[in-house]
Amino acid sequence: MQPLLVMRSRAVVTPSGTGPASIHIRGGVIERVSDWADVPAGAELADAGDHAVMPGIVDTHVHLNEPGRTEWEGFATATRAAAIGGITTLVDMPLNSIPPTTSREGFAAKRAAAKGQCAVDVGFWGGVVPGNAGELAGMVTDGVRGFKCFLVDSGVAEFGWVGEAELGPAMGILAGLSHPNGTRVPLLVHAEVAGPIDAVAASLAGADPRRYATYLASRPPAAEEQAIDLATRMC
Repeated sequence: MQPLLVMRSRAVVTPSGTGPASIHIRGGVIERVSDWADVPAGAELADAGDHAVMPGIVDTHVHLNEPGRTEWEGFATATRAAAIGGITTLVDMPLNSIPPTTSREGFAAKRAAAKGQCAVDVGFWGGVVPGNAGELAGMVTDGVRGFKCFLVDSGVAEFGWVGEAELGPAMGILAGLSHPNGTRVPLLVHAEVAGPIDAVAASLAGADPRRYATYLASRPPAAEEQAIDLATRMC
């Protein structure tokens, strides 16, 4: 049997509130949460004093831009920063890396880049882009947790946006897929379309790009409303 580790604190966060408690861990798995004084003989004790002990946070929208744009943020820096802040799982967005996570080959490159660098758990979103419908099922087999698409320019050339013609077949494929545990494969949609954004661009040509009001005016509500309408009509 693996050794028992007991972590305790005067400020353990549980569903019933925050207070003194001990957490009994064996082989990396929490066996139980007990009274603060419950430390069995022979157990290793990690006493956090008055520091808060709480479940790790899961951040499902992170850009780990490695390989290709590691200078923006890579696995080593992002996962260590996450650990310091109490985030124990990151889920990486499929764009900004070169190659992007839009094919089995691209996903393999992403995983190879991550190997040996991660201080916390990391999962991966795959991307839905024009022409990659044939890659989706294989990427799920390889381990992506779900997919992300844009209905407007993503800002990087390697990750193209999709319209209704590409989105429909992709949604049909994903509807028939599931993970080994039986859970469905979600699709995240960046909810903006280009039409309303393009329509206001000329009127903002002379506006100060440093002002927040300029940014707000450049993304009119209709861009999001039309995107949501498109996505919900296709579900």
